[in-house]
Amino acid sequence: MADAPLTPDRILEAAEEALRRFGPAKANVVDVARALNVSHGTVYRHFPSKAALRNAVAERWLARLSEPLAEIAAERGPAQPRLRRWLDALCDAKQSRAREEPELFTTYYHLALEADEVVRAHINALAAQLGEIIADGVGRGDFTVADPFRAGRAVFDATSRFHHPAHIAEWNDPDRKAAYDGVWQLILSGLGVPQA
Repeated sequence: MADAPLTPDRILEAAEEALRRFGPAKANVVDVARALNVSHGTVYRHFPSKAALRNAVAERWLARLSEPLAEIAAERGPAQPRLRRWLDALCDAKQSRAREEPELFTTYYHLALEADEVVRAHINALAAQLGEIIADGVGRGDFTVADPFRAGRAVFDATSRFHHPAHIAEWNDPDRKAAYDGVWQLILSGLGVPQA
């Protein structure tokens, strides 16, 4: 591994492994450098600080979550089912990661708490994707809101109980699906979809 060129991606992979092994409180740049058989100064040439490295790890993790969502947002076709698939995909991704790798999920959550700007950009990008779907729905006559991007942010906020890690304790609630469906019906009403 030491013979391969040192790239930001290799450093991020090593940082992710260090976080997995030691957790966010104990993992440091020296651990990352040791895994790569380089000095910690070499790591600092690519990432000027421990905070910058952690922000990059958080950004990479969040990008893995948002890329499949961006694909759904970019699709064409009826907006209502696409909006529901987007929300389901976000909630399922977060909840399944929390279930399958709880320690790693908690680690990334703590990293995200430290990465304010990264998280803000991520949330804004997700809300904009929702806005794109809603705007397409307005153009197709599926929805009747005046400001699709403001509505996108409202939909993101309204569903946070089902995807924000602060609510992880509620994700095993047996009434979660009924609550989610109730919020979905409220969203449709707010978007101007006639109720059946």
